[in-house]
Amino acid sequence: MHYYLDVLKKYCVFSGRASRSEFWFFTLFNFIIALVFEGAIYACEDKVGLLMLFTIIGYMYSLAVLLPSLGVAVRRLHDIGKGGGWFFIAFIPIIGWIWALILYITDSELGENRFGTNPNNQPEF
Repeated sequence: MHYYLDVLKKYCVFSGRASRSEFWFFTLFNFIIALVFEGAIYACEDKVGLLMLFTIIGYMYSLAVLLPSLGVAVRRLHDIGKGGGWFFIAFIPIIGWIWALILYITDSELGENRFGTNPNNQPEF
């Protein structure tokens, strides 16, 4: 849970590095929250007011985590030694998604790179 909160604290930080666990736990929590909203929307199908409420809240949440999601993705790419521009490879249909997934699951560069120190070497608080 602290990974999720750490990413939210670094709301618009696009510099530095993010570990695999930080990136994937943030992604997992966002996926779970999206499933909860989707379930709520599906459960309220016959109640128009609640349907609209959960839909609006879901869109607001998605908008609120857009910049932290982009930030942690760019920092994750920095962790493997790639620039933030590699994020756009995901916009290439099918092949780009696969390539981006491979980049996101690649292990961190050991030691320090041009984007900073390895986040896995830092002590946990």
